[in-house]
Amino acid sequence: EVQLVESGGGLVQAGGSLRLSCAASGFTFDDYAIGWFRQAPGKEREGVSCIGDSDGRTYYADSVKGRFTISSDNAKNTVYLQIHSLKPEDTAVYYCAALRLSRLSFDQWMFPHLYHYWGQGTQVTVSS
Repeated sequence: EVQLVESGGGLVQAGGSLRLSCAASGFTFDDYAIGWFRQAPGKEREGVSCIGDSDGRTYYADSVKGRFTISSDNAKNTVYLQIHSLKPEDTAVYYCAALRLSRLSFDQWMFPHLYHYWGQGTQVTVSS
């Protein structure tokens, strides 16, 4: 059974930090890129970052560059999203998703419809 399980969300004050985790199982981790998305109430799902670890490619949305860092621990089949300098506008449900590595590209990684597997999401709330 394919599973992506996010954790690490919570309520933090603006300026704080969080590390989100995405634990993957049930598929060949090395064959997939892992993306992080977020969705705020009333807004579309937004791609924030993606990592294709086997070739070292990482991508970030402009809105998060310099504050978000994506990394991967292949031994644990886990991808992390370190978030610094949190802002109230970062408040959203954060999802991780898996994309076949062969379909990863710099100009399409942010499109949710390309991803095959999704986690259930973890809530991040930033208070001002």
